[in-house]
Amino acid sequence: MSSTRVLVADANSTDGTPEIVLGFRNRLNVSVIRGGMPSVGRNLGAAQADSDYVLFLDADIELASPSLLRRAMEAAKRRQLHCVTTNVLCRDGSWTDKLVYAGNDLFQYLSCLHRPFATGMFMLFDLKKFRELGGFHEQVLFGEDYLLTQQVERKRFRIVRGGVYTTNRRLQRMGHLRVGLLFLKTALNFWNEDYFLRDHKYWQT
Repeated sequence: MSSTRVLVADANSTDGTPEIVLGFRNRLNVSVIRGGMPSVGRNLGAAQADSDYVLFLDADIELASPSLLRRAMEAAKRRQLHCVTTNVLCRDGSWTDKLVYAGNDLFQYLSCLHRPFATGMFMLFDLKKFRELGGFHEQVLFGEDYLLTQQVERKRFRIVRGGVYTTNRRLQRMGHLRVGLLFLKTALNFWNEDYFLRDHKYWQT
């Protein structure tokens, strides 16, 4: 909707992202703001939000269903949820790419039994609760989304059907085994904030 405010955090990109984004100003209420590492860009955007909910999307994300956002909002309002996420799909990847993301989705469902887990690829948050939790930890370079969402009460968290498409670029750069082990270690260290403060070289590949 043209009334919906869209904030794109740009971290000095060189691919013309700001110009492309601003080209939609005649159809969307869109602005480009200063970005940085994911936590920084997301927090800067949330700081400017004045709505009841804020939706965080990673770059290179495409909604797999046109009704996804509507259903996420309906669930959030009806059940007074603090965080809503969805599954992650890899449409054009190999079977191993898809297997890695299927494992991620399985872990998300299992996390509902203990500590909720949502990725920054799609994260609809109650803005008041987001600010109450202090937003994303800006010293964390990997797993900042996991660190934040595990603080959400299980009954205030939900996964909605539909999914978002992502690319296999990270898997191709880092390798499936390395990515899988990193995700597993992160899940096992949910209690250890020192783990999240280490540099896991995720953004150097």
